[in-house]
Formats: sequence, C-alpha cells, structure tokens
Amino acid sequence: MIKRIGILTSGGDCAGLNAVLRAVVLHATSNKGWEVLGLRQGTAGLMARPVEAELLDPYAMSSVLLRQGGTVLGTTNRGDPFAFPMADGHLLDRSEEVIEGYRQLGLDALIGIGGDGSFRILRRLAQQGGLNLVGIPKTIDNDLGLTEISIGHDTAVWIATEALDRLQPTAASHDRVMVLEVMGRDAGHIALSAGIAGGADAILIPEIPYSMERVAQKIDDIKRQGRNFALVIVAEAVTTEHGEPVTVTHVGGKATYGGIGHYVSDRLATLTGAETRVTVLGHLQRGAPPDPRDRVIAQAFGVHAVDLIDAGKFDRMVAWQNRRVIDVPILEAIERYQAVDPDGTLVQTARGLGISFGD
Repeated sequence: MIKRIGILTSGGDCAGLNAVLRAVVLHATSNKGWEVLGLRQGTAGLMARPVEAELLDPYAMSSVLLRQGGTVLGTTNRGDPFAFPMADGHLLDRSEEVIEGYRQLGLDALIGIGGDGSFRILRRLAQQGGLNLVGIPKTIDNDLGLTEISIGHDTAVWIATEALDRLQPTAASHDRVMVLEVMGRDAGHIALSAGIAGGADAILIPEIPYSMERVAQKIDDIKRQGRNFALVIVAEAVTTEHGEPVTVTHVGGKATYGGIGHYVSDRLATLTGAETRVTVLGHLQRGAPPDPRDRVIAQAFGVHAVDLIDAGKFDRMVAWQNRRVIDVPILEAIERYQAVDPDGTLVQTARGLGISFGD
C-alpha cells in the first residue's frame, strides 16, 4: 500500500522540471491519496541530517510552475554518494546515508528526474538499498536511449534556433560569418536540430569528423553566389581538427567544455579572410521557461510515473515513443546511449538542404 513517495531532480537543470513536479503532486495527491515529499538538492538532501525534504502541498502547485524554468527543489551534478569528495580531499562512500535518508522519511517509492549519469547512481542506490525507484528522463542533450525525447531538449533547441534568428540580420548588416556555440556534452542533437531550423550553413557535431578547409570552402561558395553572410553552429564537445577537446578550467580545477566556437571562428577568419564573430549560449539554454512541447511531455511523464508506482512497476523509466508514453527498464535506457546517427534522417535532411558538416 503506497502512502508516501519522494521526488528529486538530479544533474543539470533544464526547462520543464517544475512541470513534472506539479504533475506528480497533483496526480499522486488528488487521485491516489498519497503524500509527496520534495527532496532538496538531489541525493545531497537525502544525505543531510536532518534530511532536507518538504511535504508538497497540491494547492501550491499552481500553473505558475508550468512556466517556471529551473527546479524549485534545487539539484546537483556533483558529489557522487559512492565516491563523495570530503574536505580533506579523500573520497568517501556515503551511499548508505542516502539509503537511510529514504528510510527515515518513510518513503514507499522514489521518483528520480535525471539523465544517464544520475540514473546510474540512483539505480545503484536502489539496488543496494532495496528502494522502489521510477525514473523520468531529462537532458537537454537528448542522449538517453529508448526515448525519442527527454525533458528540456525541445526548449534548448528553440533557444538555439532563436539565437540564429537574431544573429542572421546582424551578420547580413556587417558582412560577417557568425559562429554560434551551443551545449552538447557528448552528442550534437541541439546543434543539428537548431542548425536545420535556424538556417545554418554549417553544422559541426562530435559524431561527424570535419575539416576546417571544407567548412571554409562552404563559406567561400556562399560568397561567390552573392550572399554576404554565413551562419555556423557548433556543439561544445566538438574537438579541434586534431582531435583535441577544447575546455575551460574553473576555480578548483574542474574542466568543462567551452571555447570551440572561438577556435572555429579564428580558423575561418584565417582561411577565408571573412570577418567572424562568436556567440556562446552556455546556460541560456537551460534557464528559460519551457516551451509548450516540454510542458506537455513533462506532465505526461509525471502522471505516468505515478501510475507506475501505483502498479508496483519499479526500476523503470518513463519514455516517449510513437506519440505515446511508455516505460522501459532503466538499465536498458542507460546502456543504449543515443548519439546523433550520421546516417539518420536529420543529418540527411541537412545534407539535402546543402548544409555542410565539414566532412
């Protein structure tokens, strides 16, 4: 008999998380008669003592949450509980603290909203502690397997497309090549979709090796045809032509992707003589209000996750396939990583439109 469930967001934030939260609370409380506890800062909230959690009031779940970006529960993409960094620099296994936090709250099940990294940790915790886990996929990269869409991706693509829309007039006004760097940790889905939607002339993604000479040739061809501007979109995980990742090291020594846009811009300026400019979207792709599709998918996922718990179906992830919500084993979703298919429909569409991948 389910009486109380918990919900947490884990990993990077994105648009649509609050819409999931609202759907879970409304369905679980109004239609199932359960209590829903929101866990603060992902697994970090379960490690805290006292556990950082709050009873979520369905009457506070107004439509305002549908429009709100980020996550009102907070999230974390640091501090793996199986190798938690301590103040003195050593790593400590704190997984049992997370499991004990779940038990202290008297939870009958847990809904985890995350990507592949979060699901690996949450599933391992569930297997170790006998926790009842249901997963909801969210990642702007859209690289989780067995689901056609993950929460946050559609909004990120929309923002990148809008950026190209805004860059085009200023590019034409000044005879420039505009380079847009977008997120994409390992996969180029954002760059590919936004590049097609925003009329990019070249799309550079990690899945397709490229040559700057080929991209430069595309820019020169455009100029010879009489157009005075060009748009190039590049995913942050794209390496240099020599296979070297371009990263930025932050205070504390952590390195993240960033800077490939400037590399591409400088090389194009050298090879073509064109005036180039770079725009790096960064976290703008994460922080916006969700677009309509993300709101709809998020709420469909939230309702189905509650129904899975009610049916006693755990170790499952909700997914979107063939215009409907289904559920799949979490492990299979993690293992079937979904990068861009170089021979897939969208790549072929882009090629058909004359867009260069630099190959």
